[in-house]
Amino acid sequence: MKKVMFLLAMLSLGTLCWAGSAREDATERLENATTVLHEIMGMPDKGIPEEVLEHAKCVAVVPHMVKGGFIFGGKGGKGVATCRTADGWSAPAFITISGGNWGLQIGVEAVDLVMIIQNEKGMQKLLESNFHVGADASAAAGPVGRHAEAGTNWKMDTEILTYSRAKGVFAGLTLEGASIRQDNDSRHAIYGRKVTTRALLLGKVSAPAVAQPFLAEVRGAKAQAVAEGKAEAKEKDQK
Repeated sequence: MKKVMFLLAMLSLGTLCWAGSAREDATERLENATTVLHEIMGMPDKGIPEEVLEHAKCVAVVPHMVKGGFIFGGKGGKGVATCRTADGWSAPAFITISGGNWGLQIGVEAVDLVMIIQNEKGMQKLLESNFHVGADASAAAGPVGRHAEAGTNWKMDTEILTYSRAKGVFAGLTLEGASIRQDNDSRHAIYGRKVTTRALLLGKVSAPAVAQPFLAEVRGAKAQAVAEGKAEAKEKDQK
């Protein structure tokens, strides 16, 4: 009997340790994603254009996606995503990304990834437990700068616009073949086991305090892009 009680106690302790570790990891990821988005939007000439943010159905950020020296192809990472709802932006869901042919990265310590989901089809894929970029949803490197040029076709049938930042350099990125999945462990650690990714991204769950800075950054990203666009237009008028 004592052995059984001891084993139960050890299992309970292990569960608590896992939950604490998973919650710390999820919280740190939210913090890192907030920082990535803030820094990217602080690069007006190289950031995400105002029109792209205005058009976005969902925004996903994967901080520190790749680490290493000479890396060919994709390695993977973990991120967070939020979707636009009637009441604003949804409580963040947790995702993982792996595989794919992302090209040659030389001497890169970390690659930050931002994905802009443009339409309803792309959002529905994000609600699924797993989908592949290219096969299930199309993706293309997104335009950069204060404004997206009217003549470009970034609004066409592409579900996802992708951006990457490595060592301060911000540019488009292709994710052909990458697999994007729900991160159940992180979701359970923050929201509990009864909450689904679908419920989160559809705005049916209130965002916890730990997620508020990330959501504030998403809301502020468009406002900042608009302000910078107006400042640029004013400068042109004065010349």
